[in-house]
Amino acid sequence: MSGVSGWVIAFFMVAALLGMPLAFALGIAAIGGLALSEVDFNMLPPRMMNAINSFPLMSIPLFMVAGELMIKGGIMEQLIAFSNALVGRVRGGLAQVAMLAGAILSLVSGTAVSDAAALSSTVGPSLKKSYGLGFATAVIAASANLGPIIPPSAAMIVYAYMAGSSVSIGGLFVAAVIPSVLITAVFMFQCWWTAKKRNFPLTGDPFSVKRVVVETKRSFLTLAMPIVCLGGIIGGAFTATEGAAIAVVFALAIGFFVTRKLRLKDIPEVLYRSAIMSGVVGAMIAFASAVTFLLTVDLLPQALADWLRSVTSSPIVFNLLVAVLLVVVGMFLESNAAYIMLVPLLHPIALQYGIDPTHFAFLFVLNLIIGMMTPPVGVVLFVICGMTGIKMGELVRHCMPFIVSQYALLLLCLFFPPLVTWLPKLVGY
Repeated sequence: MSGVSGWVIAFFMVAALLGMPLAFALGIAAIGGLALSEVDFNMLPPRMMNAINSFPLMSIPLFMVAGELMIKGGIMEQLIAFSNALVGRVRGGLAQVAMLAGAILSLVSGTAVSDAAALSSTVGPSLKKSYGLGFATAVIAASANLGPIIPPSAAMIVYAYMAGSSVSIGGLFVAAVIPSVLITAVFMFQCWWTAKKRNFPLTGDPFSVKRVVVETKRSFLTLAMPIVCLGGIIGGAFTATEGAAIAVVFALAIGFFVTRKLRLKDIPEVLYRSAIMSGVVGAMIAFASAVTFLLTVDLLPQALADWLRSVTSSPIVFNLLVAVLLVVVGMFLESNAAYIMLVPLLHPIALQYGIDPTHFAFLFVLNLIIGMMTPPVGVVLFVICGMTGIKMGELVRHCMPFIVSQYALLLLCLFFPPLVTWLPKLVGY
């Protein structure tokens, strides 16, 4: 089977460059590799079925449903009102509100695309009116990109599933707590700094403890949702899938009985949108399982590990090499496809270098999340351009400070592993 790996990669690259959806490009690569190998074609259907027949993967569509229900149920308005009571009067207050509301939404949704759509439709017009289209869309992009960084994260679930038993979903969620707080604080500082530098006017009402108490009471169930779901997952009371199901129940109850903006006629659309997004992930995992099998049988992971060990024996240098690789990959490949293709190859090698699996997992995920804000295949950028009409070049220019901050966080976590590993070890992961 020597040389099959090269053909598999070539088939995938050609299909992807021709514009074929990545799930089908992986399928073409798998079929082409099977045709050139001695492996029986009958292995394809059961391997694809086994790859997606997974209880943990059910959490991805459930978290997506919960996020969609929050948007449809008017829960975003509650989050915006609560955030406005806290930070609406500081310099760049409206941008601060969008950032804080996006961070709270991320505690339930776990995806950048849905967060970008929700923020564009709710706070986008007000941001544009106050700050202009460029800065407004950059704030929305940065806030939406918090979705997969802040747990629960669909990206982390996919990584943990592809990495196997060495990475716990709950442990990866805990590992993201300190970095996600840091990046949210940095983003909010950047909003303040930009507003001060450009002399943006103050917005919102003066800070009032009474108003904060009122909005906290009004948003109590909404704020309790991530505490219950994440707390239960991290504490081991229930699995990520069960936590996602609880989030769906919470969102339904709030939408129907608290905000009373959710209607039965909204449910089919919510389920349809969530099914489409999770179906794409499922299709990629299914086809990628066959590709991964072919690459493994062809001993590509072993050859790659041997080559890397001949280049360096330093775990830090290995992490830097992977970071550079993922910067390039993140610019050209959709992040889910990158997890599915690269985690089975690189994660075992990281273990051979003695790198903490949770540390490597978080660095890997963060690197590809940043790729969602970098051209030419930044999916968050495309969503926001489509919803606001801004040109890609202008959006990227305004997003650069936020992109630089994320790469700074990546390097900080790489060179100071306790930022990622201390909390998981403290709680027993």
